Amino acid sequence: MIVPMKKMSIILTAAAQGLEKIRELGVIHIEKKTVSSESLAKAVDQKNKAEIALGILRTYKNAKNAEHHPLVEDDITARVLGLVERRKTLQEQKTFLLKETSRIEKWGSFSPSALKELADGGVILIPYELTNKAYAALKDEPFIVLAKSKTGVRGVAVGREIADESPFALPECSLAELNDKATGIAQELGAIEADLQKLSNSKSMIEAELKVFEKTIEFETARAGLEKASLSADFSVSFLTGWAPVEAVDTLKRAATENGWALVIDDPAEGDKPPTLVRNNAFVRLIAPLFSFLGTIPGYREYDISFSYLLFFCLFFAMIFGDAAYGTLIFAITFCIGLNYKKKTGRTPDAVKLFGLLSLCTIVWGALNGAWFAMPYEKLPPVLQALVIPQFNSDIPLSPFPGVLQKLFKIPAEQPSNTAYWNVQFLCFTTALIQLVWAHIKNIKKLLPSLVAVAQAGWLLMMIGLYFLVLSMLLQVELPEFATYLIGIGLGTYFIFAEQNGGNPIANVGKSFANFLPTFLNAVSSFADIISYIRLFAVGLAGTSIAQSFNSMAIGDGVGGSVLSVVLKIFAAVLILSFGHGLNMVMNALSVIVHGVRLNLLEYAGNHLGMEWSGYAYKPFRK
Repeated sequence: MIVPMKKMSIILTAAAQGLEKIRELGVIHIEKKTVSSESLAKAVDQKNKAEIALGILRTYKNAKNAEHHPLVEDDITARVLGLVERRKTLQEQKTFLLKETSRIEKWGSFSPSALKELADGGVILIPYELTNKAYAALKDEPFIVLAKSKTGVRGVAVGREIADESPFALPECSLAELNDKATGIAQELGAIEADLQKLSNSKSMIEAELKVFEKTIEFETARAGLEKASLSADFSVSFLTGWAPVEAVDTLKRAATENGWALVIDDPAEGDKPPTLVRNNAFVRLIAPLFSFLGTIPGYREYDISFSYLLFFCLFFAMIFGDAAYGTLIFAITFCIGLNYKKKTGRTPDAVKLFGLLSLCTIVWGALNGAWFAMPYEKLPPVLQALVIPQFNSDIPLSPFPGVLQKLFKIPAEQPSNTAYWNVQFLCFTTALIQLVWAHIKNIKKLLPSLVAVAQAGWLLMMIGLYFLVLSMLLQVELPEFATYLIGIGLGTYFIFAEQNGGNPIANVGKSFANFLPTFLNAVSSFADIISYIRLFAVGLAGTSIAQSFNSMAIGDGVGGSVLSVVLKIFAAVLILSFGHGLNMVMNALSVIVHGVRLNLLEYAGNHLGMEWSGYAYKPFRK
């Protein structure tokens, strides 16, 4: 459930000490503001530098048998950043030296300083790289050729420069000196890498430091966000606003009395957006890791659908995976991971428990369908055959519904080619009706005693009528006469009561009918929403077909032949089955995210509960 919140306004006479006390209480979610201060900027800068240093060290594996680095946290961050900055400089120098070496190596090893000494002595030699055409145009110019090629001529002009030609730029040092510098840079780069490797053992220290910085930033943000008011020339106060759960009110009252604070407690106003705190029992809380993964938080005034989401998601997961053997594998992996966590931390994470529950649901569903690695029913052991519900596995004639339901559902005269498929599709559409009707019942409960709740009841009746229409169109179930009445009465009721929020009832009906086109399109969308649940059958069938195909590829014509042939066939079969079923499980996992999550978030929560997931998490200011 979503915990009710109270708005807190607190006046402090001593800002820093008061904030520290509030942080010790750890129950107030302070309203975030865009603020700045010198101390906040310093803390943010330190945090950013530490994150950069940690990111760099994470590219290195911890050095084995290395002693812990003696530096303190600040020194580690500064040391890492200094080494990286020096490495960047050296790499730039290395790149320059490589280009310079490549440029002058064709001239051989010579000393630029020697040419300068000759020039000082009156012997002027100016190097050039000329094209063949430019060399031919020299005529009687004094020029010593050093090398010729198809692309040009290298040489030196004697005494003076050649008109309209640019001399070859002399390097700062000789080729041998350039090579010596490159060797020195390579050695220093190697030493830097060795230092960074040693420092990688200090990642945990920087991680601990980051947590301190985060708390410092939180505190400085809160302090910078305090509103200040001067009561006199010598006396001023600070105040803040925030949110706290209802059960924390008494704690805050006691703290205000003990510390001399002025405390104002209000209910959330209509325009306020309090943070969302969802609190559930241990079972319902299993779905929380999935919400965290999806980043979905209900708004404060929206629904907490954790319980219904968990129930339907378990069914969707089981129907999409569909195979009891897959469920057994997932359970075994989950069980091992859970034991490992339990051994290390003394507790089992909710995410591990969730996968354990999902795998058990998959095992039950697969066992009832006789799905064990997509093996044929007749090849299953008798104990597994006994678990199967025939209507979900065998091609037996379509059985009539129980007497109490025969007035609602009449079996089609023309029997479907596959009874099991028909039954699963019927289950999909019925699941859609149950979940979507559940949504409108929640809406009715929330809107009562307003007359708008009657409009939701009308939409609920229409959904039931649309359900029978879907069965008639897709499963050839005879459309009962009352279904059309439900659709008509439901829509009519909706139009009459949808805008009854006060005022003239007749005018409100007119407003509702003014939205006829959007309402009609929503009704069509509701019809499509029910049909959308067929994806559970389709995806499950696709997974079964893929598994059967890989089984056929692996088994082939049997394992007859020579001993070597049998061994090779068995080896190939194991590879094919491992790859095929592994790939199928990965695809099923993606299908759960795409389809199983979609049905809960879009069709159920979005289209019929009207949820926008506009909330933000309750994060109290605490140590």
